[in-house]
Amino acid sequence: MNNSHGISFGEALRVWTRIALLSFGGPAGQIAVMHRILVDEKKWIGEERFLHALNYCMMLPGPEAQQLAIYIGWLLHRIKGGLVAGTLFVLPGLVAIMALSWLYVLAIGAPPVAALLFGIKAAVVAIVFQ
Repeated sequence: MNNSHGISFGEALRVWTRIALLSFGGPAGQIAVMHRILVDEKKWIGEERFLHALNYCMMLPGPEAQQLAIYIGWLLHRIKGGLVAGTLFVLPGLVAIMALSWLYVLAIGAPPVAALLFGIKAAVVAIVFQ
């Protein structure tokens, strides 16, 4: 089903998945990836509207990159689009942290891992006091 923009929800879902997988990291990189894909490649939103939305999101408290993703998702497919864009935007980070936490719980008792973490703690303390 197409909306007034002519963008199917399935195509939007694929693009938001691509953005989510490519934009793990800080907000500057995430916003740049969104801009490149949504404005430059797909031309789903204009430059002026993207920048206006970004400026508005930067004034609001909270993560502006996620707010921008939710807004553009909402703009394209209303509530369903905003929910999907916002969820997909945080999903890769959530999965990565959950996987690392799971590995930590499994490996913390192993002597080599405990020694490695002890060494990392010492390095962090040295950096903090430097």
